Formats: sequence, structure tokens, C-alpha cells
Amino acid sequence: MSDVTDAPRTAANEDSATSTGGEFIWYELITPDPVGAKTFYDAVVGWNIEAQPSGEMDYRMIGRADGRMAGGVMRLTDEMASHGARPIWLGYINVDDVDASVASVERAGGKVLLAAFDIPDIGRIAMVTDPQGAPFYVMKPVPPAGRENEKSDVFSPSAEQRVGWNELSTSDPAAARKFYGDQFGWTSDDFMPMGEMGEYRFLKQNDQQIGAICGVGPGQHPQWRYYIRVPSIEAAKVAAESGGGSIRMGPHQVPTGDWIVIGSDPQGAEFALVGGK
Repeated sequence: MSDVTDAPRTAANEDSATSTGGEFIWYELITPDPVGAKTFYDAVVGWNIEAQPSGEMDYRMIGRADGRMAGGVMRLTDEMASHGARPIWLGYINVDDVDASVASVERAGGKVLLAAFDIPDIGRIAMVTDPQGAPFYVMKPVPPAGRENEKSDVFSPSAEQRVGWNELSTSDPAAARKFYGDQFGWTSDDFMPMGEMGEYRFLKQNDQQIGAICGVGPGQHPQWRYYIRVPSIEAAKVAAESGGGSIRMGPHQVPTGDWIVIGSDPQGAEFALVGGK
């Protein structure tokens, strides 16, 4: 996955200037067709993914209606695919020391997919997996001058065009609870029983509810799922299907009163949406 190492994540450090540690500070779509992804997500979510930037690396910022960034889109190259990369949404978790975090992940049974490296004036990042195989990034951003006190807002429980829920589907929920608690200080004491499906454990980071841990579905691999908030699930579902995506679950109402759908975009990356009906 050497093509990843020069990705210009300029907005990642701008939107993660002040961090308390352990929070999601950036989201990234890896896709073989950034142009197709723009057409799809701009219509479904209301984003404005930028056109192809100049230079060798095809990394595009996801623009929101408020002028800020929601994340980035990286082109999945043949070389990356040859190393096992696939279309996927990934999250970045803030850490104080990337190298120490990577070493801790490895001691706990996780794996390194992309060794730690520096992006000048942006920060230090690495891609790892938890012990069950779910991938994610860890990052120590470099705050831009004059914006040291700003906080990343790519995650919000209520704001549209941002991720509003981070959900881990895993083959060993108990082990995952311990892993993420040890690594990032997350707590998962509260839960909702789901019968034969086990428990739906709610995750908190610094007392803020950020998502949940649940069991993995039949035939699926352990992975993180990021629910993007939209104004209308029904309208988003129509846009997704009209744009060549497929919906495999929902619309389904959740206890908060929101509605959700889970599907695949035309390039094969799973996506999830949350919002009003």
C-alpha cells in the first residue's frame, strides 16, 4: 500500500487541531473511482467532493455545505489492491504518540497495515487493525498556526453531512470492548439487549456517546461502520438506488427515533446513513 504514503490530508489536521485523545478526527473513503464516488455521495448526502487535484496522488477533500470538510476520498490503485486494499470507509482516531499507539496495538494482538510515517505540516499517521481484523487509522495531527484551539467537527451526533455514529461489528465484542478501552480510554458500560444477536454496547469517549459495538453479521468481516447524517432517509435511499447503489438493510427505525439504511455504493464500499424518515 505504498501509494498511500504521500496522500495530501491537508484538511485532516486543520479539522483536528485541538484533540483530547481517542476521538474520531477524520474519515476517508478508499475507492477505485473517485469521480463515480463524487457523483454518488454528492447526490445522496449533499456533499461537494472536489475535482481531481493536481499532482500524482489522487486525494480529494469532501466539502460540506457549511464550507468545512467532512473527510477525504483516496483513489484505490491497482498496487494498493494487490496488497489487499479494497473499497472501504475508514476512520482516523487521534492519539498523542502514533508510534507508541502502534506498538500498543501490536502487543494487544492487532496488526499494522501501514507503518507510521510523517506528512509534513499535517501529522503522523499509521493504519492498523484491531485483534479481530477491523482496520482504522491512528493519527497525531499538527495543528495549523492560529487554529490550535479548534476542534475537529467531522463527527457530530446531530449535524447533517457529518458522521453521527461509529459502529463496530466484530466477531468478539467482549475482546473488542477491552481492546478499545485499553487503547483509547473508551467506556462501554451501557448496553441494549438484542436477543439472539447479543448485546449492543454503547461507546463513550470522554463521556460523549460516539457509537457502539455489536456482533458481526453472517458472512461479514469485522469492520467499522460510519453512519452519515442526512435530512431524509427515504430521499437518500431513492438517490442511492438511482445512483447505482444498493440497500441491504432498511429503512429501519432505531430507538432514538432516527431511521437508518446500510448499503453498498456503486464502487463496492459499504455505507451507512442516519436521519429522519
